Amino acid sequence: MAFGVGVRLTRTPELVALAAACDYRWLFLDIEHSSMSIDTAAGLSVTALGAGITPLARVPAGDCTLASRLLDAGAWGVLASHIETADEAAAMVRQLRFPPSGNRSVSYSLPQLRFAPMAGGTAARHFNEQVLLVAMIESSVAVAHAFEIAAVPGVDALFVGANDLTADLGVPGEFVHAGVTEACRHVIDACAAHGKWPGLGGIYDEAQLRPHVEAGMRLVLGGTDMALMTAALRERRAMLERAARG
Repeated sequence: MAFGVGVRLTRTPELVALAAACDYRWLFLDIEHSSMSIDTAAGLSVTALGAGITPLARVPAGDCTLASRLLDAGAWGVLASHIETADEAAAMVRQLRFPPSGNRSVSYSLPQLRFAPMAGGTAARHFNEQVLLVAMIESSVAVAHAFEIAAVPGVDALFVGANDLTADLGVPGEFVHAGVTEACRHVIDACAAHGKWPGLGGIYDEAQLRPHVEAGMRLVLGGTDMALMTAALRERRAMLERAARG
């Protein structure tokens, strides 16, 4: 099991240290749904490398140029939004892995590898072995193609985005809907068949989440800084109201 925390609002490295201190294993740097710049993502990623927590960047659909720049900046992996076919997954692998696994341009030394020279090839091979490329499964089309996507060499994990999936199924926010359960089981089965990791984000109620974890979800997002802050603020506001009422 690897639990992650989403970063959407935070721009300071203290959150990285806090997440590591709370035993989270990875950061979900949400570049798709935030105003976070590459510079900010780079700073958080490099801080995460030193803190012993893995920085992963979620990028908009098909934007492998941005994904490549984030990998150059310190991210140890990419969650590619809205992958729906094996061809799209293969295109991601080609553009984000170095030769011979892909055709990503070999650039400068990388902070993930303690700035080892890339030109000799050893560092590039090590990066290919260690970088995590994740296909986000967020629609019924993607679920239908889950076995083909999981079969693509170079794809390490399939990650169900429950919010977008429920919207696509026409049941927004209904995480206990039978269609969501069936989709998650199908993704888990696809990953098991091809030796990949199944993951899940968007479901943060314990009773709703437990069956998916028991079924095999292993890369699990625990919520974003925005959601966690909102929940904490509401809880504290309720406490203040109770105190004020005596």
